[in-house]
Amino acid sequence: MMPDKRGYFGKYGGIFVPETLMPALEELKAQYFSAIKDKKFNNAFNYYLREFAGRPTELYFAEKFTKYLNGPKIYLKREDMTHTGSHKINNCIGQALMAIKMGKKRIIAETGAGQHGVATATVAARFGLKCDVFMGEEDCKRQSLNVYRMKLLGTNVIPVTSGTKTLKDALNEAMREWVASVDTTYYMLGTVAGPHPYPVMVRHFQKVIGEEARRQVLKKEGKLPDYLIACVGGGSNAIGLFYPFYKDRKVKMIGVEAGGKSMMPCMNSASISAGTPGVLHGSYTYLLQDKYGQILNTHSVAAGLDYPGVGPEHSYYKDSGRAEYKPIGDLDALKAYDLLSKIEGIIPALESSHAVAYVIKNYAKFKKSDLIIINLSGRGDKDVGRLL
Repeated sequence: MMPDKRGYFGKYGGIFVPETLMPALEELKAQYFSAIKDKKFNNAFNYYLREFAGRPTELYFAEKFTKYLNGPKIYLKREDMTHTGSHKINNCIGQALMAIKMGKKRIIAETGAGQHGVATATVAARFGLKCDVFMGEEDCKRQSLNVYRMKLLGTNVIPVTSGTKTLKDALNEAMREWVASVDTTYYMLGTVAGPHPYPVMVRHFQKVIGEEARRQVLKKEGKLPDYLIACVGGGSNAIGLFYPFYKDRKVKMIGVEAGGKSMMPCMNSASISAGTPGVLHGSYTYLLQDKYGQILNTHSVAAGLDYPGVGPEHSYYKDSGRAEYKPIGDLDALKAYDLLSKIEGIIPALESSHAVAYVIKNYAKFKKSDLIIINLSGRGDKDVGRLL
């Protein structure tokens, strides 16, 4: 599924930004579509994915987890094994090369759980770029390890004190800063949200997840999976897994949202399950809003899912029926975090734990012959401090 020339997936997407950003987005769009046809650019991207990020990541048969559920055969796509510990590094390498191609010397980014911030700081250090990362003050507290990692890598972390002091507010501030410094600054958006071309560009840099998983499962099992399951906040890890299987209609896709404390307003971050279409951060998509269109406060135990919107391609998948989106609450995610750690010796990020929890909670709906791939989008050592 490719968006149209205006960046719409069906009715979702587009460009809803201040006029001052339009020239920058037009330049980015032209440079991006040029870059992906450029052999030199693609060779550099693939080189850094392999030599710096440590790809390909393993498609791991979770044998003990499979036996515990006495149900479907479960594989984990081990994005937690990449350099920096999450899938975020894939996109950051691609966008860092874009910034260099465009002659930008400074990059800015937003971050929630800090994994995108750490990946941004990492590529900034590697390529010698000045870097500022906006992070909600609340997220700075609950993800203090990642704040330290960013600073160690030479990045300036800017706490955001407005609103709920979480990812939404960090993104607001990053976009304000971009408006003020667009001539010299590259904005490294961390997910498949925002104005065109960001949703399609981030997807392009993340589709390596699904491309690898497709090759690996065919080699290991001789067939495609029955289910792909991934957590969804903004949605980059899920689109990265889903997109290469988009045309394989027998492969079911389930995006797992943050059900938080309950499905009541302001108690969750389930933008598709509990939201309605509207405009947020430059695109038309599902989001959490009241009847007047005001953005609702959100909640999730996982800082990386604590966002009131979702990428427009996910909204299209939902309406077209190509994927299902289901909420999982905090308590179930915490139980999955604990269970997978003890059973498999793999500590998943709290974000990824939502996808694991969906399988645990719904194991009876799967057939024993089913083959499932769960995207383990990140490692959970970043969450240990707040759970002690």
